[in-house]
Amino acid sequence: MRGTYTSLNNLRRQVFAEVARLAYNDADYSEFDELSYRIITGEYGTYRDSVFLERAIVNERVRLTMGLPPHKANENKPVSRGIEEAAKPERYYEPPLINVIKFACNGCEDNKIFVTDACQGCLGHPCQEVCPKKAISIYNHKSHIDQDLCIKCGRCVKECPYGAIVKKQRPCAAACGMDAIGSDEHGLAEIDYNKCVSCGQCLVNCPFGAIADKSQIYQVIQAIKTDTPVYAIVAPAIAGQFGPKCTPDKLRPLFKALGFRDVFQVSVGADLCTIQEANEFLEHVPKDQPFMGTSCCPAWYEMARRLFPDLVGNISMALTPMVFTGRLIKEEFKKNCRVCFVGPCSAKKLEASRKDIRSDVDFVLTFEEVAGMAAAKDINFAALDSEPWNSKASRDGEGFAQSGGVAQAVVNRVKEKAPDQEVHTMAAEGLADCRKMLQTAKAGKLNGYLLEGMACPGGCIAGAGTMQSLAKSRNALAKAMKDAPFELVSQNQFKSLRKSVEKGARISEDEKKES
Repeated sequence: MRGTYTSLNNLRRQVFAEVARLAYNDADYSEFDELSYRIITGEYGTYRDSVFLERAIVNERVRLTMGLPPHKANENKPVSRGIEEAAKPERYYEPPLINVIKFACNGCEDNKIFVTDACQGCLGHPCQEVCPKKAISIYNHKSHIDQDLCIKCGRCVKECPYGAIVKKQRPCAAACGMDAIGSDEHGLAEIDYNKCVSCGQCLVNCPFGAIADKSQIYQVIQAIKTDTPVYAIVAPAIAGQFGPKCTPDKLRPLFKALGFRDVFQVSVGADLCTIQEANEFLEHVPKDQPFMGTSCCPAWYEMARRLFPDLVGNISMALTPMVFTGRLIKEEFKKNCRVCFVGPCSAKKLEASRKDIRSDVDFVLTFEEVAGMAAAKDINFAALDSEPWNSKASRDGEGFAQSGGVAQAVVNRVKEKAPDQEVHTMAAEGLADCRKMLQTAKAGKLNGYLLEGMACPGGCIAGAGTMQSLAKSRNALAKAMKDAPFELVSQNQFKSLRKSVEKGARISEDEKKES
């Protein structure tokens, strides 16, 4: 679904835009109770059987966009209940971050194998022959599966020469690399928060829009309207996210038009992170630890912490590029500012909400949420003034946004410092593959390796908050990397900043473990 603009995308962005518009206009709180009628017009349902159900779902999306918890179907409460607290710029949303809107869920069947009309009733019946439980019978020249006997092994699916047997999975569950999504007693999706790491892949793969994360759009706009300046820091995955009319020279004018004082590049923090991780690798692998994992993806780290607690000490304790950049800006302005990270990632919201990070990064917005703010301000990208983007980061720093990019940057730095050092790498994209990689490492088969884990297939350019297809994002990032002013992190002109990293700017284990 990524990169295909659907009615669901349109509905989600309408909610972002309308909440942002009311926030910018200092609207009365009661207007939030009426938003669903502005977004869902008419007397008949467009997407579902009931227009009342459509509006009820929009109401819950409005609450989540304001950072408030959703209501249950049996709660007769206005949308605006609790908005006074949400209106405070310093407010952080309460967990959980990712939420299922129960009455929006389709109750999709999960983990079921069945025969489709494509069955040709072939003479060989290979599906029947390979079934270990004799669950497949033939009548009326068609294959039929006894669901009470079927163990979902999938052998028949692989064997059918016509592809007539399929395995049906709940889309959100299939996208979850943590096996965190199951079903409640009514067959509706339910998240096990002891497993969920807030990667957000479920919310962008649910075709019914039943899963959504909380947002800080409302709080960011409240902060923008105060006397304290708010600076945006943007992830390198921003390349191409706002479409062809929003070229790099439009980015700074765009963020200023939204009310931010200025905008800085997180790819500079990526350069600093590269230096730190390369130092750690040279210092500790294999002397003190068998391998080292990169630190940048919070969902990857959280997965390791929960499922492989005995291996988590092998993941770098370097600050993530987001935190590096936030701290540098707070130091530059003597903390007299607020910092908003703008990126592709839901898990970054979870990272920034940790108590040890809150002083460095105040807010996190996704690219899609920022697009909603731009719609609220009726910004025409093509009409924006041009201002040179003037990248301050290396090609390697820009490359952090794609799978394999972090590891390659660290390897390049290691080769500079120790030309004779041999560095083996492995990059996993998607949490299911990340789990397999750590399982292999646990077996002692990846000793001496640098391991890169990214929760989203394709890397950050395919995060839950992105808007373009993976192919378009890759092409845009490739151009950004080509246009970088220099190739390696060692060539970064911010000499003083790199010196601070060389002294060991890193997050403590206690800080990183705190959630």
